[in-house]
Amino acid sequence: MAEKKTQSFMRSLCMGEIEEDILLPFPKVSPTDRELLKGVLGSIDSLLKPHAKDFRAWDRAGEFPPGFVDELRQFGLFSLVIPESYGGMGMGSTAYSRTLQEIARYDGSVAVTVGAHSSIGMRGLLLFGTDEQKRRFMPRLATGELIAAFCLTEAGAGSDAAAIKTNAVRDGDDWVLNGEKLWITNGGMAGFFTVFAKTGAAGERGHMTTFIVTRDLKGVSTGPHEDKLGLRASSTTTVTFEDVRVPAANVLGEVGKGFKVAMKILNSGRTGLGGGCVGAMKELIALSAKQAKERVQFGQPVSSFGLVKQKLGHMVVECYATEAAVSVVAGLIDQGYEDYQVEAAISKVFASECLWRTADEALQIAAGNGYMCDFPYERKLRDARINRIFEGTNEILRLFIALTAMNDVGGQLKELANSLQGVFNDPIKGFGVLSEYALKRASLATGIKRAKGAFTKLPPSLAPQAALFEEATKDLATAADRILRKHGKNIIGKQFATKRLADIMTDLFVMACVLSRVASSIKDKGERGAAKELEIAQVFSGQARRRVKTHLSKIDDNDDELIKSLADHAFERDGYAWDTL
Repeated sequence: MAEKKTQSFMRSLCMGEIEEDILLPFPKVSPTDRELLKGVLGSIDSLLKPHAKDFRAWDRAGEFPPGFVDELRQFGLFSLVIPESYGGMGMGSTAYSRTLQEIARYDGSVAVTVGAHSSIGMRGLLLFGTDEQKRRFMPRLATGELIAAFCLTEAGAGSDAAAIKTNAVRDGDDWVLNGEKLWITNGGMAGFFTVFAKTGAAGERGHMTTFIVTRDLKGVSTGPHEDKLGLRASSTTTVTFEDVRVPAANVLGEVGKGFKVAMKILNSGRTGLGGGCVGAMKELIALSAKQAKERVQFGQPVSSFGLVKQKLGHMVVECYATEAAVSVVAGLIDQGYEDYQVEAAISKVFASECLWRTADEALQIAAGNGYMCDFPYERKLRDARINRIFEGTNEILRLFIALTAMNDVGGQLKELANSLQGVFNDPIKGFGVLSEYALKRASLATGIKRAKGAFTKLPPSLAPQAALFEEATKDLATAADRILRKHGKNIIGKQFATKRLADIMTDLFVMACVLSRVASSIKDKGERGAAKELEIAQVFSGQARRRVKTHLSKIDDNDDELIKSLADHAFERDGYAWDTL
């Protein structure tokens, strides 16, 4: 069994090793959480179903009425992840993700309001808070008396969090906080802010500290509600801090360690966003299936047309795969794994992009109805778009995914380089390192299966898909090695190359999660009961394998420089340069 504190499935996979014990068996909801979820999901339905027609009106108005927010409080939807000892439900990541899934089936603005509170707003307190801090704030956060918001983004600091300008200076027993945060979800209704501020010397990057700031502190103010493309009813505002005196007792975590706190919060909370994506996808699939069966063209329902079936079939495959990946990441967190950052980032990228494709195709199936505001498709499309941007843009997350793998491979190559000197100083030690690396290279080149280079615990009916995965694992390790050897230290600036590697890693992680989920279904229901899931595994594995091969082929043979040249041409001319008139 892999050591929980040191092992990551994907980081091991990039070295050509399949740590199947991390993903098998597929995680399941615990009996305790299952009983809790039955009540919670029923309550969500009774709360949100009567408002089904209101969500469109609230979207057009751009806000929730105060009375509806009070209903969210009364139903306990701000208490989901807060420990029972402080009046919360004490949900783990799996149960929480499933709850966000159910909320998102009804409305994205409701899901993001609840999710911003629990996934990121008060998550830092849950992860890093002292006992005294938790006693002070958790009970009021559980009741919704305090709604939480996460304050990191600024006008000049989005993905580049180290560039924040909000600063805090120590003054006696307090910190004096100044700055402005941008696009803060729940900003207009929050009473509890997790705030990141620079606490280093002037001009120093990255020295951040995390503070708990409450609205009642003098100098805290929020701007007007932002008029947004989607999630319009959710509160989004600026939050301004003018000479706010924050008690030293409100420092969250260690002084100067704010970046670590921010990343831990975002990684830990991504199962909420993933669950929301799954819920929205399930609802869109249900809407599309109903629409396709009812709409008649050329004398028959459009559900009988092959191209419509193709759209819905792909939507089903991607929803199943997304749910598998999100469930695995939630399971890793619940089981105590600590190194899941890459997997969490992959699940966010994959979930948000699958939701976008699903929303687009659902609107296409609905045709003209999909474009009309009387139907839910256009609103769900607008709501879906932000998922590829917030909680880490997908472009930045792809760099993180790939560069983490590059760092691991680079460390092995560095060890190899150091061993060359060892050949002369300590021949036995040096020869051992060289032999291990040579064995790995030989296995990658010839396809020889090493002990950790194959699945051993999947059922026989998944053997063809397991073989595809093992072949692709060899390609992944080869790609990581080739890319690093080709670009060396310049890899940081080679974003086309890193994107390819990240996309290969994404397909393989999700494929592994699908195999794990289908294996669990076969065990529970038998092959006949899991027949359709076996079909999903077959389809997704084939698609993933083809994409991996395409990315691999473009490592050396691509048009990257031509594409960049054309972009530079457009930059120089502030646009397109080939008008016909």
